[in-house]
Amino acid sequence: MRGRASVPGRKAAAWLTMACLITTAATSWNTAALAQAARPKHGAKAQPVYVSYTTRDGDTLYDIAGRYMADPTDWALLSRLNHVPAPRRMPAGIVLRLPSDKLRQDQDAARVVATSGPVEHAFGTSPYLPLKTGETLVEGDRVRTGPNGFATLELPDGSYVTIAQDGELDIDKLRHVVLTGVGDRVFDLRHGEVESQVTHAPRRDDRFQIRSPSVVAGVRGTRFRVDYDGGTQTTAVAVLDGAVGVDPAIEANGGGRRAAPAPGVPLQASEQLVKASFGNVTRSGGSVGSPVELLPAPALAQPARVQDGKTVAFDIKPASDAVGYRLQISHDADQLDLVRDMRVSTPRADFGDLPDGTYFVRVASTDSHGLDGLPNVYAFERRQLGLDASASQRAGSRDYDFRWFVSHSKVPTSFRFVLGRTADLSHPVVDRTDLPGGELVISDLPAGVYYWTIVAEQFENGRFYEKSSPVRSFTLAR
Repeated sequence: MRGRASVPGRKAAAWLTMACLITTAATSWNTAALAQAARPKHGAKAQPVYVSYTTRDGDTLYDIAGRYMADPTDWALLSRLNHVPAPRRMPAGIVLRLPSDKLRQDQDAARVVATSGPVEHAFGTSPYLPLKTGETLVEGDRVRTGPNGFATLELPDGSYVTIAQDGELDIDKLRHVVLTGVGDRVFDLRHGEVESQVTHAPRRDDRFQIRSPSVVAGVRGTRFRVDYDGGTQTTAVAVLDGAVGVDPAIEANGGGRRAAPAPGVPLQASEQLVKASFGNVTRSGGSVGSPVELLPAPALAQPARVQDGKTVAFDIKPASDAVGYRLQISHDADQLDLVRDMRVSTPRADFGDLPDGTYFVRVASTDSHGLDGLPNVYAFERRQLGLDASASQRAGSRDYDFRWFVSHSKVPTSFRFVLGRTADLSHPVVDRTDLPGGELVISDLPAGVYYWTIVAEQFENGRFYEKSSPVRSFTLAR
């Protein structure tokens, strides 16, 4: 039985000869090797960049252009560029050059994985609307947050972008090249701070950038913060992990805005390469600031204490060289679901009330440059356990009546009453445990000064909770 050849006779030989020539010429063509090793010098014309495509059996230039080129009619360009006619079918194994700047790019979407407080979004010039968890954003979307407003976006590659309170961020580019899978993600920071957790870029041409009016910060896999202050027109970059290439957003000679570094430009070609545990501060229109070592992470006093008071407050162990501190509270250890953000100039922060639950607090020292240093993260439990107590002498007697009550009254509670002659209650006169109710009468006390407290004890969900009232005193006259 005679088989059917896909390219018969002399046509097959011609294709084979052409394939050998193209393949030989293309040995130096691939996405990584053809990417520019550094940004072209000012005024120099950028060299064209190509990517290679190896044909599959039955491919046509029409099909290739339709699948991978931004303009399907560029089959004619491919024909001229590769000196290949446009037959209906080509054999497998032919290596073609495709100009990278004309490749088709499809848009991606970012998923909103967390929001808290006032957060809004708008597309283009449309009015702002509330942004909710679970929505998706694309190129052209703008996000802004108000006081105690936060939003975290998840990108298709697993990277995260968190917009802090009072911030404005525009999604300028969020797309990928269909042929190569190269991602292009560029965000414009108009005001405030964003923190990015960027997965390692598997391809050299992958680009992730945060642009402010002062700088362009580019990475290939790291965790970093960019904070733009419109009042001082300065941008602070702090690198927690990996490295960030920082370039000025405006040419030094005032010649207009410089385009963001192109995909494929290595971080080492940046004006400043800021490594982990370093940061820098740049003023708009000026040169990029030099790297500054970030302050070490400070520690909290009593980090494991249950936050059972009327407000959630933390004391920080004072750190040398710190002019202030920054504390952030979130529902998760990675600080993706933020709920509070506070800067203080003293080593104490009071966040006010917060619903009961398990949280994480991140604390960092702030240096004289305004850079937040390396953080420490602590888990803590918020469980407000209110305990009010009072005491009064019964009229015409030497009896004292003590009363108390607690919040979380639906949880079984036992009480301990301690009465002593000294404020430290080290030698109690009365020490009653496992009291079931909220009242106790002490009779026939000798005259003198007394100190007392009530301790409430609860056991819930496998945990023991204890809350003491302030030590109070009274004087019993003779």
